Amino acid sequence: MVRPKKHLGQHFLTDRSIAGRIVDSLEHASGDTVIEIGPGKGILTGHLMGRDIRLIAVEIDPESVQHLRKEWPGLGNRLVEQDILRTDLQALAGGPFHLIGNLPYNISSQIFFRILAFRSSVQSVVCMVQKEVADRISAPPGTKDYGILSVLLGAYFDIEPLFRVKPGSFFPPPKVTSGVIRMKRNTVQQLPCDEALFIRVVKTTFNQRRKMIRNSIKSILLHLDSDFDLLKNRPEELGVPEFIELTRWVASQQSAMP
Repeated sequence: MVRPKKHLGQHFLTDRSIAGRIVDSLEHASGDTVIEIGPGKGILTGHLMGRDIRLIAVEIDPESVQHLRKEWPGLGNRLVEQDILRTDLQALAGGPFHLIGNLPYNISSQIFFRILAFRSSVQSVVCMVQKEVADRISAPPGTKDYGILSVLLGAYFDIEPLFRVKPGSFFPPPKVTSGVIRMKRNTVQQLPCDEALFIRVVKTTFNQRRKMIRNSIKSILLHLDSDFDLLKNRPEELGVPEFIELTRWVASQQSAMP
């Protein structure tokens, strides 16, 4: 028996119909590589094994790995006992791949930043997270949920909230409602600005989201004296195109500094 471990944020999905809906939400072609994040007891794995895909499962919990080896021996060496936050997903997949999983709530934001790091290879993502995270990721500009992940993920992915999952569908039941989202890689290969600076600008401004950008951006530009229009806004008022414009302006100011 696999015991849910609090330090790993494990809440095992027990509703097989929900598991089927999650797997059915993954849009893939025949033979595509799919990486499952944290399969746990394998309720998604069972549905995935029936698909015409190359499935790789990444699980950190030795007890879950032992269970999965017995339950799904056909996985063989495609069941990898590793920490998803330390796994080179591109090397593991050997090419483009999809991601699917019921993400541990305590590290879900870290996983999304990991997805961003491998964005050139990620074709799509279908995952379940707590409802608040799902709301933040899919939030449009001008809303209270709109934030860092909304902008960074929205720059490279088309994001679609799919459905909610109640606590009673898990063991142990979490204290929050969950949400399933789908992210499809868009056509942007590279932003028309310094991408590292773009990430820094987004994080810097949202870390002081109540301030006008003129004030929050001072940690990047120490000597700021400009009437640039976007500086009069707060970060939640800017979409991805405006953040690109802001990043290009910041870069131009940096290059002009002595």
